[in-house]
Amino acid sequence: MSLASQTRANQSTWLNTAPDTSELDHISPWGLLRLRQQLEMGLPIAPRPYKALAEKSGLTEQQVMDAVQAWQGTGMIKRIGLVVRHRTLGYTANAMVVWDVPDQQVSELGRRLAAAPFVTLCYQRPRRLPDWPYNLFCMIHGTGRERVLQQLDSLVSAHSLDAIPRAVLFSPRAYLQRGGRYVSND
Repeated sequence: MSLASQTRANQSTWLNTAPDTSELDHISPWGLLRLRQQLEMGLPIAPRPYKALAEKSGLTEQQVMDAVQAWQGTGMIKRIGLVVRHRTLGYTANAMVVWDVPDQQVSELGRRLAAAPFVTLCYQRPRRLPDWPYNLFCMIHGTGRERVLQQLDSLVSAHSLDAIPRAVLFSPRAYLQRGGRYVSND
């Protein structure tokens, strides 16, 4: 099977297995597929991003807004977020702080850490014993390594975390940041 045939088969499968969005039946399925492809590339930086998506997808701006709303309603789109290229903004020190928190305390502590203005991500993950005892992760971005460590010290002090084992992992470079890809763009 050629790549083009595989792509058409994958697109056809997607069109036939998508969650119920019958309110979109009046919109071209191929236009909706093109819209999904465009959305995976990110919202265009434009005064009217849905209009720009409409022009690229062969839909109207209202159809794009209806589709996005319907897809959010069915869970096909969980969220629309912003990927900040923090290094270009001067935030060159980036640390993932991993914590070994007692399981019964991890949710509450996670909420408290996430409330700090300099914590950009905070989430729970399963431990991978015996090598990885950590179950709470938080990301701190700063303009310098010393600043990040000061912010971490303030978290430790404010939440009495001196006795909680942790590791600070600074990233040496920026890694690719993008949303998920679910539709082939070939």
